[in-house]
Amino acid sequence: QVQLVESGGGSVQAGGSLRLSCAASGRIFSGDVMGWFRQPPGKEREFVAAVRWIGGSTYYADSVKGRFTISRDNAKNTVYLQMNDLKPEDTAVYSCAAKWGSYSRSPLNYHYWGQGTQVTVSS
Repeated sequence: QVQLVESGGGSVQAGGSLRLSCAASGRIFSGDVMGWFRQPPGKEREFVAAVRWIGGSTYYADSVKGRFTISRDNAKNTVYLQMNDLKPEDTAVYSCAAKWGSYSRSPLNYHYWGQGTQVTVSS
């Protein structure tokens, strides 16, 4: 079992920044992939970014490239999502997730999920 707890959400004006954290506990393998997803109001959940625990390879959705940065601290078992130049369309519930094996952008392939944290960006 893996437990994931997000923090760091909130409200910010367009152009502002927020940093989300995802603390992982339980069974974590070095080959695992950690991902951030978001679900805007009335829409389906979508991929935002992912990172490998070992090696640190990162992956981003086109909509956030150049604005968001995913990183991890292996010693703290924590993954971060630094979000800069936020836009109203970034408003969503953000969730972190974990999966074994290869990287994937599909939320269906992730095995564990956090409870989510709200990010609201006003114009």
